[in-house]
Amino acid sequence: MKTWETSVDAKGLRVAVVVGRFNQLISSRLLEGCEAELRTRGVSDDDIHVAWVPGAFEIPLAARTLAQSGRYDAIVTLGVVIRGGTPHFDFVCDGVTDGVREVMRDTSIPVAFGVLTCDDVKQALDRAGGEEGNKGAEAALAAIEMARLTPRLSNPPDDDGSS
Repeated sequence: MKTWETSVDAKGLRVAVVVGRFNQLISSRLLEGCEAELRTRGVSDDDIHVAWVPGAFEIPLAARTLAQSGRYDAIVTLGVVIRGGTPHFDFVCDGVTDGVREVMRDTSIPVAFGVLTCDDVKQALDRAGGEEGNKGAEAALAAIEMARLTPRLSNPPDDDGSS
């Protein structure tokens, strides 16, 4: 079997991060985890660009604009949607999920999905540096891995997996 080996070495990568400001206490923690992971993996501070948008619903437009700019190897999307008593939660979750997926499909730029969709604030805090880790850091790692892997997929893997 031949496989494409993956890499989480981010030296030289340019990464844009789009963050929803709504529920900023939590989204700020996601951003901290994301930035720390990008730096740990080798992305320089000058190559991390952050765009704050009003809320999760606005994330796809900013992500598309950044992806189409040609300046970035990957985009990380971060935000928080917390269930309330109305169907609004479902509409926002569907919109941001579908929108981010379409950006990746339409631009072929890796877009990591770090938008929390939680039932309550405790769940969100647990996933933003609490008991469940930091999903911002996990999204950063996914973005790095896909930025390294995607350009290589148009060629078959080498016998040793180093393609």
